[in-house]
Amino acid sequence: MNGTEGFNPNRADRAACLERIEKAVQAVGRRLNSEIITSRDAQAPELRDALAIENVPNGFTKHQLPVYLSESSFLFVTVAEPGAASTTHSHDEGDGIRFIVSGSIEYEGVELTAGDWMFVPRGAEYSFTTGRMGAVMCYCYCCCCA
Repeated sequence: MNGTEGFNPNRADRAACLERIEKAVQAVGRRLNSEIITSRDAQAPELRDALAIENVPNGFTKHQLPVYLSESSFLFVTVAEPGAASTTHSHDEGDGIRFIVSGSIEYEGVELTAGDWMFVPRGAEYSFTTGRMGAVMCYCYCCCCA
């Protein structure tokens, strides 16, 4: 999608998200959540491409990690350009937590920088803008957000 109009992270449910990961992991000959897997494995680039998320606002790239913490907790990594804006949205299927890895985001006048985190309860509407250096963020959602 890659735009700000109509951004909706609630397009897929948990079952679809889990199926998406299983399909990607099996396609590279691995077994989901039954062996150690790292971002440096030979299959990592192919998994990253297979699990890229297109439903993001302009200035953001996002991919899902090829693992889950439970059948309802999924992990994502987002890279955002400087000044990228996430329009007001909510995650209606479950809670989420965001960790700032590098750069910063501004939420309601507060700058969150590397090492900071932000909990977002299910259904809470919010938006944010990235700082002048952009941002790298890791998310754990109890929903799909794909």
